[in-house]
Amino acid sequence: MAAVYNKALNKTVHVERIIGKVTGNNPGPTFVVFAGIHGNETSGIFALTEVLNTLNPENVNGNVFAIAGNLEALNAHQRYVDQDLNRLWTPENIAAIQKKTNTNTDEKELILLLDLLNDLLTINEPPFYFIDLHSTSSRTLPFITINDALINRKFSKQFPVPIVLGIEEYLSGPLLSYINQLGYVSLGFESGQHDDINTIINNVSFLNLALVYSGVLEETSVPNFEHYYNSLRARANNIQYFLEIIHLHKIKAGERFKMLNGFKSFQAIKKDVPLAVSNGLNVFSKYNGLIFMPLYQKQGSEGFFIARVIEPFYLRLSTFLRRIKFDRLLVALPGISWFNKLEGTLKVNLNVAKYFAKSLFHLLGYRSRFTDKTHLRLNNRERVAKTYMYKNQAWYN
Repeated sequence: MAAVYNKALNKTVHVERIIGKVTGNNPGPTFVVFAGIHGNETSGIFALTEVLNTLNPENVNGNVFAIAGNLEALNAHQRYVDQDLNRLWTPENIAAIQKKTNTNTDEKELILLLDLLNDLLTINEPPFYFIDLHSTSSRTLPFITINDALINRKFSKQFPVPIVLGIEEYLSGPLLSYINQLGYVSLGFESGQHDDINTIINNVSFLNLALVYSGVLEETSVPNFEHYYNSLRARANNIQYFLEIIHLHKIKAGERFKMLNGFKSFQAIKKDVPLAVSNGLNVFSKYNGLIFMPLYQKQGSEGFFIARVIEPFYLRLSTFLRRIKFDRLLVALPGISWFNKLEGTLKVNLNVAKYFAKSLFHLLGYRSRFTDKTHLRLNNRERVAKTYMYKNQAWYN
């Protein structure tokens, strides 16, 4: 059990790993929400508690699970204890942790969550929906982050908030990337600044929309549905477009990093504008774009991201090329071969990779994840996506 404190409410609640479960009287999807994967992000815990109390099993289709992420970090009210739990979820890390005799605090949390996740997938019925609730250290509009699979795009398009693609290319080991590699719909919701009361309000609105969009609830079962939709749209400044991450300032071990004051997510910035100070020297923007998740807390290794809006034409082209499996032609090009065709992983020779535009691979759903001295390894979410599981859902067509 963890004692979870929220500064905005000046309130503490005590939660178990499973915050709550609602078993519906009617068949339907399995809807799983994580909150508190980072222990200083407590708004999701309080929002889940509020929403769970409104659910009547008679109106619920399927099952709803609310899960507390890092209980030890939540107790300590800090992002993590020894390691960032939301950077450990790679197959290599998991295999190494499972072999350890002595695991640290956050590794123990991963093992417990992994066992719970496997049980949920074994015992419950598809389709599965996974949501991870987060907040940020800077001021921000509410937004969604997804791994770039078409099922994620389609599901997330229903929400009146910006949608950010490509973050998996810059972050190693988020929980949702692991779940997405299993093929399920999974999205992160960044609800606002950590200690802002509006962050809880945004989470409540988002959860009610998600329960309806996934088919767990009928819209008529949510009396304030239109209010939740309009509230979230207003908080997002009526912005509902796709963006792509193009740059990350990764904080190195021993680096003395500090963001300059005043930046907030989705703020427009120009190339060569100073954004932060690193080891006493200014860090300048390398691009024109939108600053994204600037770091204003002590823990964390991502200083800031830069993103750009994706033109609708490229989204439509990407969808078409993926549906006709155009990527099958890539292996006919020099220096490109399958590393694992079943998992949709390409191996690209670095000597020839420079001649292929990164945007081409992105159109086809490939994102760079691993590089050795001679080759780049690209992962494709489309080839592992369990699209068949969602084709009969109202949002898919």
